[in-house]
Amino acid sequence: MAMLHIVNKSPFERVAFESCLNHASAGDSILMIEDAAVGAVKNTRFSESIEAALKDKSVYVLSGDLAARGLSEDRIITGVTAVDYAGFVDLTVDNDTTQSWL
Repeated sequence: MAMLHIVNKSPFERVAFESCLNHASAGDSILMIEDAAVGAVKNTRFSESIEAALKDKSVYVLSGDLAARGLSEDRIITGVTAVDYAGFVDLTVDNDTTQSWL
């Protein structure tokens, strides 16, 4: 059963993002929304963890939340997919369950 993990807190301020990465299983999807969108940016202390997660998980970031924080999609880690709100809905439909990390 695939799960969609939704993270909304910045990895630079809270441990929710790190906890999500530690608990997500192979085949799961991770979506960074709101302040968590900054975690998708290349060359940060979290880049290596996300790159490792990409080996067996799908990782997404909400494009509107990137833009709201002044970040462009060309700054995200290779392999992380930017999605719009329709893509967010598709992810909830495509996964059996969801888990929000607060």
